[in-house]
Amino acid sequence: MKVGLFGCGAYGMALSSIMIDNNCDITMWTKFEEEKKNLEETRKNEKLIPNFSISEKIKLTTSVEECIKDKDLLVIAIPAAFIDSLAIEMKPYIKDNHIVIATKGIEQETGLFINQILEKYLDTKNLAVISGPSFAVDLVTKMPAGLTLAVQNVETEKRARKALANKYIKLRSTKDIIGTEICGSIKNVIALSAGMLEGLGANDSTTAMLLTEATHDMRAIIDAFYGDKQTVLSFAGFGDLLLTCTSVKSRNFRFGKMLGEKKSREELNEFLSHTTVEGYYTLESIYKLLKDIQVSIPIIDLIYDIAVNGKDPEELLTFLVEK
Repeated sequence: MKVGLFGCGAYGMALSSIMIDNNCDITMWTKFEEEKKNLEETRKNEKLIPNFSISEKIKLTTSVEECIKDKDLLVIAIPAAFIDSLAIEMKPYIKDNHIVIATKGIEQETGLFINQILEKYLDTKNLAVISGPSFAVDLVTKMPAGLTLAVQNVETEKRARKALANKYIKLRSTKDIIGTEICGSIKNVIALSAGMLEGLGANDSTTAMLLTEATHDMRAIIDAFYGDKQTVLSFAGFGDLLLTCTSVKSRNFRFGKMLGEKKSREELNEFLSHTTVEGYYTLESIYKLLKDIQVSIPIIDLIYDIAVNGKDPEELLTFLVEK
């Protein structure tokens, strides 16, 4: 099976290791010539995934056309902020291609989810979304992990399973693409608040309280966008929420912890300048989206006030009791 994999970041490399185990022929794309050369020479990025090497069988390219041509499946694993520009580059070469989205987030300027951005530009309806509790550094250990596969096309599901499901990766299918996208995005926002609790010195019981309340909030957001509320109980929902909100491996959690510790705006901006904190950018998008459709989710409003407007994070402790 020939796969074009867009993204040489941590998650892209981790997915490549799964697909190599599934005997896929992989062409891996990066926008940056320097990154391509480094990976061709070393097969590693120690900063992203220590002690891990991508397979010698993987071909590296900076050509979007080469990554698409003659491929049975395309997998997109780049930061949400760059999806729009990639989709524009892909447009001339796409014709009914089968595409799996592994990117989580919402476009800041438009409020579009990732599948909606691709649908805007690309001539295909064969889209799927994978989402779930799966840190890249964990996936490469080949220990069991579960992912939600949201897909409405039987052939796309078949190809996604052939590429990604095996003896250590479990895929549970759903037709709820929008609900899966919402879960993958919102859990990063909730992780900011979980990190705040850590920074404030709260205990595990308080964190458990937050996660329980957040589950109901995610359900309400899914319902507001006409998704399936049951998706909150999937790998993409509670599974990913639990992982992202309880682990220091999560960049969103670490940034939230800095907020809880009341770090200066200079320190926060420094962290943001060197680290992709998807939850921070998704926060602005979902805050605006909810205002536009006149849906009130108080926890989102509070996280926004703390992270963006500088409100005292201790307000979160009061909020959890008084909500």
